[in-house]
Amino acid sequence: MNPFSNMTSCIDEAVSEGVVPGAVTAVISPHSTLSLHCSGLRSTVNSQRMTADTIFQIASMTKPITAMACMQAVERGLLELDQPAKEIIPWLGEVKVLDGFQNSQPIYTEPLKPVTLRNLLTHTSGFTYDIWNTGTSRWKEYSQTPATGSGKLASLHQPLAFEPGSKWEYGIGIDWAGQLLETVAKKSLGQWMRDEIFIPLEMNDTSYVCTSDMEERKAHTHILKDEVWSALVPTKPKSKPEFESGGGGLFSTVTDYAKFLQVILNDGCSNGVRFVSSQTLTRMVSNQMGSLQVSPTVSLNHNVSADFEFMRGVPKSWGLSFQINEEAVAGGRHGGSLSWAGLCNTHFWIDKESGIAALLMTQTLPFMIERVANLLEEFEKAVYKDLAN
Repeated sequence: MNPFSNMTSCIDEAVSEGVVPGAVTAVISPHSTLSLHCSGLRSTVNSQRMTADTIFQIASMTKPITAMACMQAVERGLLELDQPAKEIIPWLGEVKVLDGFQNSQPIYTEPLKPVTLRNLLTHTSGFTYDIWNTGTSRWKEYSQTPATGSGKLASLHQPLAFEPGSKWEYGIGIDWAGQLLETVAKKSLGQWMRDEIFIPLEMNDTSYVCTSDMEERKAHTHILKDEVWSALVPTKPKSKPEFESGGGGLFSTVTDYAKFLQVILNDGCSNGVRFVSSQTLTRMVSNQMGSLQVSPTVSLNHNVSADFEFMRGVPKSWGLSFQINEEAVAGGRHGGSLSWAGLCNTHFWIDKESGIAALLMTQTLPFMIERVANLLEEFEKAVYKDLAN
């Protein structure tokens, strides 16, 4: 008997109805995998099936891993949460706040407060994404600065969209957090992650660069055109990225990422290895931005992302670096649960009160279109219905 029959039926039906071309899901406890389910296709080009070892581009699901790496550095005295970031990277003391445009020219003001690591990890620094912020998008077009996601280090050099600490807006702050870590650690972000997180957790399929074996198992990204999913056949990048993006560069599998989530479920420890202290873990999973709230995100490019807000109507704050729903979700996760997602519709949440975490990974664009948002909600309700049985 399948103890997660509602959940597997939910995913299988979605695949058969073309909601998504394929998905891999998992429900885990602190020490075991309760359910692992693969459904549909990894690629509509070659009809390869989704498998437990399918490689996904996890995009912004990189952010919580970068945050843990940074908090490890905080514990070792290499970084401080409220230290002005300019003391490590001087350019961060030169950055201005973009205060609009006049006669097609940008207007700048001096920030009243310095940018800190806490700001960068909580999306309260003023560094925003060009796809989701009109001012940043206009400034990048004006300045001819490389777009976010180009792999160019210059893409990070943009003005602040608001005064540090004054509001929450999703952005590139965690890319800058990764740069801070590299500067003080004198090693690449990927090397720190390998040494301190991936190797101890045996996350052998998680990396910034795919091996040839990983390439063969990689899911193709699928674009929705005229209600049909069409696979983008990957081509080799023209050039190697200039930096390892703390905000969104990793490839991984559901089973690998589940190992990382178990560290959170186990208060910073897994397989007898301590990754951060329980005190640090408590800070990571609790609100770190005071009275500020997570707000809906409006897209400027609907080919890439829909407008989105997770758990509409539920107040949300931010930890280091997770979204936190401050109230329970009807039929789903408890209040105080953690979550986030990746641009190609990879999703997770951690419900410490229930003692479980769940993952739903597809490889589709645009991000959070209605059919995917609805599937995520249905998947969550099915998981908790199964847990109650």
